Amino acid sequence: MDFVKTYIDLSQDSLKYSALSIAFNPIFWNIVARLEYTTHFLTKLALGKPRCGCYTLAVIIFSLGIVRDLLYEKALRDQPIYEALDLLPVKVLAAVLFAYGNVLVLTSMWALGVTGTYLGDYFGILMDARVTGFPFNITDNPMYYGSTMSFVGTALWFAKPAGIALSAFVLVMYLIALRFEEPFTAEIYAKRDRERAASKKEK
Repeated sequence: MDFVKTYIDLSQDSLKYSALSIAFNPIFWNIVARLEYTTHFLTKLALGKPRCGCYTLAVIIFSLGIVRDLLYEKALRDQPIYEALDLLPVKVLAAVLFAYGNVLVLTSMWALGVTGTYLGDYFGILMDARVTGFPFNITDNPMYYGSTMSFVGTALWFAKPAGIALSAFVLVMYLIALRFEEPFTAEIYAKRDRERAASKKEK
């Protein structure tokens, strides 16, 4: 507890705002995506065009991500430095984590495209086949794990234990989100496959 009191300043509002943003983002996009799937409200607002609705959600999620990252950076600036982390080997590790994390995020976005990245499945925009190339041959969720690595890398670079704690919170929120997203998305594709199989039988 002495370590936490010394190196994580819980009184800082910026720390609270950062944590709230980290929690809000995955909750927001899961709720909105589920509502879209059941009501098609974004598609309706986009004049019946699912892709336009998906692109709108993509812009919102991307913007919220920028706000989250800015709040995280502000929170780190307001937190104490832990001298034991303020060393060259740690900075090298931080740079590697940040770089590799961004590689995972960017290459997964490239492989999935806009609609694949930003919940196009919930708009009825389904991919023909599962993406199995890099980085999905390393992990099923490269964007979430890559993002977490970038958070950890940033925290280590600035030698801020509070950043490590926030990074752990990022991972927890992503893991919770996956508990909802993975089975729901799997059912969307299973439904598509059942409908295709039924259509073939009719023919």
